[in-house]
Amino acid sequence: MIRMKLVVGLGNPEFRYDGTRHNVGFAMLDIYAKREKAKWQDKPKFKALIADLMADEKVILAKPTTYYNLSGETVRAIADFYKIPVENILVVHDDYALPFGTLRTREQGSDGGNNGIKSINTHMGPGTNRVRIGTGTDLRDQMSDSDYVLSKFSEAELRDLIAMQHKIAEIIDDFINNKFFATTHK
Repeated sequence: MIRMKLVVGLGNPEFRYDGTRHNVGFAMLDIYAKREKAKWQDKPKFKALIADLMADEKVILAKPTTYYNLSGETVRAIADFYKIPVENILVVHDDYALPFGTLRTREQGSDGGNNGIKSINTHMGPGTNRVRIGTGTDLRDQMSDSDYVLSKFSEAELRDLIAMQHKIAEIIDDFINNKFFATTHK
């Protein structure tokens, strides 16, 4: 039997959210899918855009179309359909509690105040693996949490994110190849 892995990027599906802090999970999965020459397909039964990869085991990339705070619905639907155990799920998401440019991986845990992770934990329990992408800046103290996560990255931040994409791809590769572990990268 082929084992499967699921890599989920969190974000909001409308174009107006492109380039926002909350959509960095979508952006990083888009870059990863392009590198792997994987094509996104709309899968309404999963409430997601899906791209399939074949490595030593089948890997599904997913971008929920439920909106960020309801991402657990998508993760549960895909995991149930393909019988993917929670430990074979990786979630790539923003974290404004981490300084911009910090990457932190973790194996399971609480939601840390992140509503997308809260939804996933509600539907799946706290066992998913995570890539937390730090989006915190001084700007965060000047606006509400919702305004901050929906704010656009500056040009300088976008350049830094482009530089980070290789490390994020390496982390996703490590997850796929069973070499994932909790760590912090700057």
